[in-house]
Amino acid sequence: MTLVSGSQARLPYGLLRRSARYALVVALVAVFAAFSAAAPSFLTVANLQSILVNNFTLLAIVSIAMTFAVAAGGIDLSVGTAIDFSSFTFVSLVLAGQPVPLAALVGIGGGALVGLFNAALISGIGISPFLATLGTLFIGRSAQQILTNGGNPVYLPPAGIPESFRFLGRGVVAGVPVPLIVAALVIAVAALVLTRSRFGRVVLATGVEANVVRYSGIALKAHIAVTYLLVSVIAAVAGLVLTSTVTVYIPSSGNAFLLNAIGATFIGTTLSPHGRPNIAGTVLGVLLLSIVSNGLLLTGLNFYWQQVGTGLLIFAVLAISFANRKAVARA
Repeated sequence: MTLVSGSQARLPYGLLRRSARYALVVALVAVFAAFSAAAPSFLTVANLQSILVNNFTLLAIVSIAMTFAVAAGGIDLSVGTAIDFSSFTFVSLVLAGQPVPLAALVGIGGGALVGLFNAALISGIGISPFLATLGTLFIGRSAQQILTNGGNPVYLPPAGIPESFRFLGRGVVAGVPVPLIVAALVIAVAALVLTRSRFGRVVLATGVEANVVRYSGIALKAHIAVTYLLVSVIAAVAGLVLTSTVTVYIPSSGNAFLLNAIGATFIGTTLSPHGRPNIAGTVLGVLLLSIVSNGLLLTGLNFYWQQVGTGLLIFAVLAISFANRKAVARA
């Protein structure tokens, strides 16, 4: 029988550990290279900017919100409702002639109401996050139908749109689109909160072992309530950017981001050595989905097959990462 030295035995383990952690990065590089070869227009400056502004920005903000919910050991199926309530409030106040800054602030408050409702259900009554936010999703959808007389869009007349309103969705600062700046600020602040603050450490600990947090004397219910409020506030920011970009409120349009936000968050867990939600991983997950969405569109693939391709990619990244982690555990 051949004996293997200690340094040689450690090498496969180290390779396995790195491959488990960086499956997302490898996938990101692979799809970028594949679409660069398959679609000549993919690498143009205009298209890369389109990926960041049109595909990445809003999904990144919503996915950051979802990351907090998943990091706390739960999920929020009502992020789209928070987006919609923020958008509806924002548009309604601008139509009523209110100053844009005030309308935006109240719009965030409209989205925050969704988080307060979730917090009451989860921390107050004790309903599971999945069921509580699913109920909020259904209630929010019905409420929007009622508020808009059956789901009619609320348009802003082109002649009556304030310049400050346009600036949030289409403005440029030093050559950088304002929506991208907003997304970058949300990402930076979220990273600091989740990794550098006491609140963030409690959120992460809650997701790992809630009972330990409870028995440590920490007000667990209060932290969970604040977490779901924060999730809705972040999603409400996406609602403001969305509304100022398209200059219209469409009922239940925020739900279009839900599944991709969940996918990006869980793809992002593969970047963590312990499989935990993290901001950097979520951002890379959003970037991966954005590139795939844009690349499949440029290749002319049918929309429905685009969804199949995206789903298969999510499954592949997660499956490879989880398989490698099992191999690491055995090693």
